[in-house]
Amino acid sequence: MSSTSAGVPARQANSPQPAAAGRLIRNLAVASLVANIVIVVTGGAVRLTASGLGCPEWPLCTADSLVTTPEMGLHGIIEFGNRMLTFVLTAVAFATVFSVSRVRAERRDLWWLSIALLAGVPAQAVIGGITVLTDLNPWVVGLHFLASTVMISVAVVMVNRSRLSALDLQARHAPLADRSLRPVLGAIGVLAALTVVLGVVVTGSGPHAGDHGAARNGLNPDLITRIHVVPVYLLVFALAVALYLVFRRGADARVRKAVLLLGVVVLAQAAIGYVQHFLHLPITLVALHMLGACLLTAAAAQTVYIGFNKQVPGGAAVAVEQARAARNTRSGRRAARK
Repeated sequence: MSSTSAGVPARQANSPQPAAAGRLIRNLAVASLVANIVIVVTGGAVRLTASGLGCPEWPLCTADSLVTTPEMGLHGIIEFGNRMLTFVLTAVAFATVFSVSRVRAERRDLWWLSIALLAGVPAQAVIGGITVLTDLNPWVVGLHFLASTVMISVAVVMVNRSRLSALDLQARHAPLADRSLRPVLGAIGVLAALTVVLGVVVTGSGPHAGDHGAARNGLNPDLITRIHVVPVYLLVFALAVALYLVFRRGADARVRKAVLLLGVVVLAQAAIGYVQHFLHLPITLVALHMLGACLLTAAAAQTVYIGFNKQVPGGAAVAVEQARAARNTRSGRRAARK
């Protein structure tokens, strides 16, 4: 069977190709990622200002009012403001689903990703309501945060998938990460997730409960912090190995960029974590650490996706280069035999 220059079988290349996502879908995918990060940061502001019960009821703000009342003061405004951001996230999610529906037949991948992002909004709202109704139970608060990290990861995948060209969708090349690098990237993904989960447990043992009367999880903060740093150390080590491999073996530029970006995020997040611990958790640094956890999640998801997936933005160009290199190698061997 003959092949095109991109390594796609000619018969396949001449068949109807799946549609590439439009600019609007790509922009909405980015907006979804940003919105999910922003709502985590504003939720952190609610907790760090002890405004977690600024609206003591759910779904209403009080037993008699949907919105905050003057008597509830600044705490009520902060909590209600965070609730209002849910509508922004909902609007972005609905707009994404509507935009993707026009290419649903050709891009089922984007359709299900957009549905997942939309479904995550009411799920998060319900968890947030349970958080209020349980008077900020630290385990429920932690689940609320972890659900957001799942949505951030899904949004990262959708950003990548929305950037695939029609040729990328037809191409079937090997993952950008080679066999020696893929296990390291897999370990990085697991260690990053474990780091975030244990960080949430540390938060549940600390002083910033979201309300002055809210319970803590009862764990020793120093002990759980020491446990939390173990996967951090292992993550740094795994990143060092990954950096060595990607530069030593000339990995694809997108893999190098993803691993480098993740390394910068991890080091910055670790530095903030150490400083906030020894300064006894000032709220500004805690807020930065929460933002860092979101960026760590996004960067780790990006690294794993780029390394493992067989369809990545620009992948067809990689297939072209690989086919050209293979032809040049074969030509060189034939010339040497002559």
